[in-house]
Amino acid sequence: MLKLAAGLLAAAAVALLLDCYTPAGSRPAEGPRRRPRAPQPAPGAEADNLLWVVQVSDIHISEFWDPKRPTDFEKFCSETIDIIQPALVLATGDLTDAKTRDKLGSEQIEAEWKTYHSILKRSRVMEKTKWIDIKGNHDSSNIPHLDSVWNYYRKYSAWHKEGSFHYIHTTSFGNYSFICVDATLSPGPKRPYNFFGILNTNQMEELSFMATESLHSNHTIWFGHFPTSTIISPAPGIRSLMSSATAYLCGHLHTMGGLMPVLHSQHRGGTLELEVGDWMDNRRYRILAFDHDLLSFADLSFEEWPVVLITNPKSFLYSSSVHEPLVKILHSTHIRILAFSPSVIVSVQVYIDGVDLGNAHYVSGPLYVLKWNPQNYSEGFHHINVTVQDASGRISTRHHIFAMEENLSLRFAFWPSVILLTDHYVLARVLFVLIVLIQLALLLTFRYIQKPALREKPGLLTLTSYSLHVFSKTNIFYYSILGLNLYTVLGPWFVGEIIDGQVGACFSFGVFVGGSFLQGSMTFAVGILQMLFFNLPLMAYLCWCLLLRCQGHSFRSHITHIRGPMAVLGHLAMAVFLAWQVYSCYFLQRTYGTWAFFLSPMRLWLVALSAALIYKTWTLKSSELRTYIVEMKTSQSH
Repeated sequence: MLKLAAGLLAAAAVALLLDCYTPAGSRPAEGPRRRPRAPQPAPGAEADNLLWVVQVSDIHISEFWDPKRPTDFEKFCSETIDIIQPALVLATGDLTDAKTRDKLGSEQIEAEWKTYHSILKRSRVMEKTKWIDIKGNHDSSNIPHLDSVWNYYRKYSAWHKEGSFHYIHTTSFGNYSFICVDATLSPGPKRPYNFFGILNTNQMEELSFMATESLHSNHTIWFGHFPTSTIISPAPGIRSLMSSATAYLCGHLHTMGGLMPVLHSQHRGGTLELEVGDWMDNRRYRILAFDHDLLSFADLSFEEWPVVLITNPKSFLYSSSVHEPLVKILHSTHIRILAFSPSVIVSVQVYIDGVDLGNAHYVSGPLYVLKWNPQNYSEGFHHINVTVQDASGRISTRHHIFAMEENLSLRFAFWPSVILLTDHYVLARVLFVLIVLIQLALLLTFRYIQKPALREKPGLLTLTSYSLHVFSKTNIFYYSILGLNLYTVLGPWFVGEIIDGQVGACFSFGVFVGGSFLQGSMTFAVGILQMLFFNLPLMAYLCWCLLLRCQGHSFRSHITHIRGPMAVLGHLAMAVFLAWQVYSCYFLQRTYGTWAFFLSPMRLWLVALSAALIYKTWTLKSSELRTYIVEMKTSQSH
């Protein structure tokens, strides 16, 4: 019965997780609503009611690495933009790399900004389209304040505007709002403590006002550098503010080292969250189109032609019945496709459910259409596939699932949804506190409980419990590790130049610098690593060494006594953890300066403390361990 109950609880938990992290397409939304839009005009054969934009992110123009990066970017600005001819381009942050040659330090390098600016000038891209570029965490690192001479964004960007803003793009068929979320830190600390964005109450109020203004537009697109999962914001939270938006466009996470080439999901209010892959290593960009107020997009790779985007019927997974007039698909007369290529497009072949519907014909610009009867597909899911070939023989295919019924459901992939919809700073804070509490509970429990009896040959669990008992009862080890864990939570980890010329202090709960407090985010993640890869292993290693001492061994004798390589592996593992701690000291010096190296209780001082504690385990007088040695010998004799 207990097993059945446990199984039901586990199943319920899994179902809840899947519901939270695999949002369904076309989910009805709550929150502010726009005025209802009539089904007409519906997508037809004319090149009207059509707007498309381009997004590119994480360009990382670098003075030291990948000289082809700016060359390709200039080609993108001069050739790709010429071919696509978007109404506007959104460059969503990390325009420059801002890293030192060894990649450890953070520094605003004017030459990188000059390169970026010269590319925009030489390509004349700002004359061809509306170019909106915003800051990312790299563009705002190591900047003491917005008026600083190191804030090169003000001098060399195309947009120049600091903070969040609302841009309205006006067309003959309506207005389209683009709201920028600027969550970059000011003052801007060096990496890695600028990985998360922060919005304060005033910024949230400003964004709320912009959201209200945008309700009069046909659609609202929010965009920023940080995914919402990496933005710290006060209640009601950034996702709640953007609930009236059709989509939120961002970058920052690149493709997570190639593990997540597609990072898309949908908020519970129906707003799509679409992270685009980086330009830096993957040369990715995005085309996003509104066709009769139906949103479609394609994530693309540089110089892969032809580019294909099916705008009608649109993908069901990326639909929202609240934000879009989906009924227009059912009233449409033509399938509509945008196709771009440096060469002439020679064929646009359309298939639905494997049936060849024929070749779409050219209208104007990039638009190709093919007459259809949507009533033939009014029930269930259907698969549309479009194959485009240009005069150079290049072929591209795009496909997706569409449906006319809004009560159907498709779900986004689980892991991209976890990455985009989890508030990671909250999760990191909870995990950090839990890990600390677990270690403290072990120390306190074994300090005050009665030691286990060793009346017969003990097993691994008994020996582990016994070693924790010996450790917790030995004052020098107990108070050292207890103090270490309390200090990990409460004390400054280091004091140094968080920003060049400004000394600050880093704690688990945040960073103090330049008279400002930046609340904890990445600090909790660093704290988790500290606990898992040093504090806990150090305690386990000291327990093991004390257990060997209780068994009557010295440092030399235990190596020959213990069978196999276990003794060597135990010491080698601790040596690796110590090496990681020593490297952290080097990283601290290279990143935050010499003062940070010396004034670092959680780095340099901890290395010294650890070495002293390890030395103490093997030099502890046998008289202090006499009782435990007798008990161990008695148990071993049975």
